[in-house]
Amino acid sequence: MRLIPVYSWTKKVDQVGKTTQSFLNQPWASGVILLSCVVVAMLLANLPFTKHLYHAFLETDLSMAIQSPIDPETGTRAIDWVFPHDMTVEKFINDILMVVFFFTVGLEIKREVVCGELCSVKKAMLPVIAAMGGMLFPALIYMVFNNGTAAASGWGIPTATDIAFAVGIMSILGNKVPVSLKVFLTALAIADDLGAILVVAFFYGGEINFALLGIAVLILIGVYFMSRLREKRMVYYLIPAIAVWFLFYYAGIHSTMSGVVMAFMIPMDARYSRAYFRRRTKEYQARIKEYDDCEGEEEVEFPNGPQRHCLRRMSHISSNSVGMSYRLEHALNPWVNYCIMPIFALANAGVEIPDLSYFNIFQMSPELGSVGMGIFFGLLLGKPVGISIASFIAIKCKVGEMPANSTWKMLFAVACLGGIGFTMSIFVDTLSFGEQAPEVMMNLRAAGKIAVLMASLSAGVLGSVLITLFSKVDKN
Repeated sequence: MRLIPVYSWTKKVDQVGKTTQSFLNQPWASGVILLSCVVVAMLLANLPFTKHLYHAFLETDLSMAIQSPIDPETGTRAIDWVFPHDMTVEKFINDILMVVFFFTVGLEIKREVVCGELCSVKKAMLPVIAAMGGMLFPALIYMVFNNGTAAASGWGIPTATDIAFAVGIMSILGNKVPVSLKVFLTALAIADDLGAILVVAFFYGGEINFALLGIAVLILIGVYFMSRLREKRMVYYLIPAIAVWFLFYYAGIHSTMSGVVMAFMIPMDARYSRAYFRRRTKEYQARIKEYDDCEGEEEVEFPNGPQRHCLRRMSHISSNSVGMSYRLEHALNPWVNYCIMPIFALANAGVEIPDLSYFNIFQMSPELGSVGMGIFFGLLLGKPVGISIASFIAIKCKVGEMPANSTWKMLFAVACLGGIGFTMSIFVDTLSFGEQAPEVMMNLRAAGKIAVLMASLSAGVLGSVLITLFSKVDKN
C-alpha cells in the first residue's frame, strides 16, 4: 500500500525534471535566469537582515598564506607568502570564474572567424562595421556627459552588447524577425564582444610587468607550435592555460584576457580523420554483430561485455572526431549560461540603494559628471544609431550587403536590441574608476550598474515593441 504514494512522488519528480529540462533547452532560458539573479542580488544587497551578510561574504578573503614566526630581532618574517594576493570571493568570481566565460566567448569568436559568419571579408564586413559604429557612438555620447570629470574613464561601459539577452529576445519574437537579421545581430554581437575584449585588454588593465608578460608570451608561442604539430589531447592545453592565467594576473593585464588568448590557441580540427572514423566504426559495428549471441527467438543481455567495450571505443572515436574547440564550447556553454553568469550577476548586480535618489540617473555634477546619463543614452540611443549609420554607410559604399528580406526600419529595430549591455557592461563597470578615491569609486560603479540595468531593460522593451510593430506593417 505504501508503494502508491512513493510511485506518485517519483512520477511528480520525473515530471518536474522533464519540465526543467524543457525550460533550459529554450534559447531565452539563460536570460530569464540571469534577470532573476539580478533581482535576487538587489534584494540581498538591500534587505536589512541580508545586506551585511551579502557584502561580508563577497569580501571574504580566499588567499592562502604561508608565514613563519616573526623574528624578535628584526621584527620581520623569513617566509611571508600569500597566494593569490587580495583574493576575495568577489575577485574569485570576476578574475577566475569569468575567465571561463571569456574563454567560451573566445571559442565562439574563433568559430565564427574560421567557418562562421565572419569567415570571409564579404560576410564579415557588415556586422564588423556595424559593431564598430555601435561601439563608437555610445562612447562619444558618454564622453559628452563626462569628459573632464571623475567619471571619464567609464567610457567603455556602454560599448558592449549582451549576446545572450539579445538573441534570447529574438527567439521569443520568433518569425517576426527575418532569419538574415538574426544572423546579422548574432555576428554583430560576436564582433562586439571582440571589441569589448580589446577595450578591457588595452584600457582597463593595471601597470604592466613586462617580464611576466614576456614569459606568458613564450608559453603561448609554445602552445601555438604545439597546436600546429596537431596535438589534440586536452591536458596539454590545460596546464599552460593555468600558467598563463597566473602570469596575466600578476603582470597587470586583466586575467580574463588569458581565457580569450588560450581560446584562440585551441585547435579546431579533429583528432581523428573522417576516413579513420569510418573505418574504425565499421570494424566495431562488425564486432558488435559478431558478439550478438542470440539463441533462437530469445535475446540475451545487450550489450554484453565485449559489446560494451566496442561501444566505449566507438564513443571515444566519435567524440575525438569532432574538433577540441567545438567540444569545449558545447561542454562549457551550459556551465557558463546556467552557473557562471548567474553567479556573476549575484555578485555584481547587488547595488545597495540607500534612498530612491539612486534611481535618478538624470543628474549631473561638474566634478563627477553623469555616469547615469552617459550609460543610459549611450546604450539606448548610441547603440541603435551607431549600428544603423555604420550599416547604411557600409551598404551604400557596397562594402557590405543588406540582409535578405529585411528593411531599414526592421534593421533599426533589431539594432535597438544591441543596446542590451548587461553582462559585459557590468563587467567593464567593475573595472572602471579605479583611479578615484574608494568612496567615489564605489558610488560611480553603483550608479553605473543601475544605469546599465535600466538602459538594458529599456532597450529590450523598445526593440521588442518596434520589431512587433514593423513586422505587422510589413505583412499588411
